Amino acid sequence: MVLALTVGVVALIVYLVLRPTHPRFYLQDASLRQLDLSNATTSTSTSTLLSTAIQVTLASRNPNERVGVYYDRLDVYASYKYQQLTVAASLPPAYQGHGDVGVWSPVLAGPNVPLAPYLADALRQDCQAGYLVLQVKVDGRVRWKVGSWVSSHYHLFVTCPAFLVTAGGNGAPGAAGFRFQTTTYCHVEV
Repeated sequence: MVLALTVGVVALIVYLVLRPTHPRFYLQDASLRQLDLSNATTSTSTSTLLSTAIQVTLASRNPNERVGVYYDRLDVYASYKYQQLTVAASLPPAYQGHGDVGVWSPVLAGPNVPLAPYLADALRQDCQAGYLVLQVKVDGRVRWKVGSWVSSHYHLFVTCPAFLVTAGGNGAPGAAGFRFQTTTYCHVEV
């Protein structure tokens, strides 16, 4: 009983001294290169296919003063209303020391992704209105480093809203005219 209490007190003291916090992510830019909706007809049904390509610039900052972060696996993809639109792009493994900043600029592509009819209609309506809200998501695994000790893996999930606007609705979906509105802070879960 005394040993368990001692270990608990030591763990609490270490936690209070280190105060580890998760890394902070920011979406700095998003360039929509392709956004094409097309209808595909088979013998049994008609569906809408979306081909898209978007280049994003993500930045991550380690706010910890005594804790480093190993990014062992980071997969980035874009989604619209909870449907994944692009294939996940893998980022190279990286280490982020105390207060360091890392920047990545992957191109996310999704050729001929089938869309549900209600999503295709919603996408057309958003483009007609002159705005588009996509989500850039990061799914990965991280480890913490304190001195020479390295933790086991933790799951990292990041969601960044990408607000894209155009000067006016052009009546049809397409990449032309859409531009990134502003740098956004991302929601991070570890």
